[in-house]
Amino acid sequence: MKRIVCAAALLVGVLAAVSVPVQAQGQVRIAVVDLKKVFDGYWRTKQADSQLKERAADFEKARNGLIEDYKKANEEFRTLLESAQDPALSADEREKRKKDLEKKQTDLREQEASIRTFDQNSRQALADQQGRMRESVLRDIRGVVDEKARAGGFNLVIDVAATTVNQTPVVMYNTLAGTDSDISDGVLTQLNLNAPPDALKTNSTAADDKK
Repeated sequence: MKRIVCAAALLVGVLAAVSVPVQAQGQVRIAVVDLKKVFDGYWRTKQADSQLKERAADFEKARNGLIEDYKKANEEFRTLLESAQDPALSADEREKRKKDLEKKQTDLREQEASIRTFDQNSRQALADQQGRMRESVLRDIRGVVDEKARAGGFNLVIDVAATTVNQTPVVMYNTLAGTDSDISDGVLTQLNLNAPPDALKTNSTAADDKK
């Protein structure tokens, strides 16, 4: 989710810039927002993270079942292999066990392929779910940033948490943080106004409540 902050930086700035007409005297009013703080603190982000972890745990549980089945089949293959090498076997019995071995080996390869396919599909499913969540959360954030920019008469909103592809800060100097031009807290407060009960509790707080 870290990349989303960087990816959305220009979007937030451009959105606010085109939302408020430049004042007649040509003055440009700039606001700042810590998009990472807002994104991480939004209750829907926390909810989506929890849902993503639950689904990942379900996938992991299903994968463990596949692995156990594979281990069991592999052990059966080893047992068959040992029995097929018994010198006391008749030629017919040796041929029969050889065919059993070939079939078991084919089954093992199919199970291996099934596990690889499962891994690929589960990773893709989680990535798709995370992508949809990001888009939905950012859509909410952009809407509130737009409202705050209009209400405050700002022409431009800059994400002070944004970083470049080289992980260096986009904003190198900022004196607006914590001033009336910093809309981070206002945006986050508005986003969380309708948060469900306990939605904003941290895992440690929730664990303490259960004691």
